[in-house]
Amino acid sequence: MPSILIALASGLIFGLGLVVSQMMNPAKVLNFLDAAGTWDPSLAFVMGGAIPVAAIGFYLARQRRKPVFAPDFNWPAQSKINFRLIAGAALFGIGWGLVGFCPGPALAALQSGRHEVFIFAGAMIAGMVAFNIASD
Repeated sequence: MPSILIALASGLIFGLGLVVSQMMNPAKVLNFLDAAGTWDPSLAFVMGGAIPVAAIGFYLARQRRKPVFAPDFNWPAQSKINFRLIAGAALFGIGWGLVGFCPGPALAALQSGRHEVFIFAGAMIAGMVAFNIASD
């Protein structure tokens, strides 16, 4: 039970960060991605702050034998760059560039009640289900 509460608190903090940084605002994201037009560099500061924090977190986690709130780490089994990784990253980037949403911010934006967020989340869930069916 405590690990579920830790996961909930982590998700709430992450969601709050998405709201504060406006990463769940598709117009803000699309302006960031539009370097040749109405470029808004402010999200680069979000990434510039997040990358060092994540790097320090990963470094500290690698120094531990086990996590504080879980029995063991779940590090990725695959560490090589392959076609599936590149294709997935490309699809992620294309989708993000087309609509201004990626999974985390889209889920945080569900509270806005905007219909396009629900369409995106539905399509995202349908894609996950289709992938699971295709990979079995």
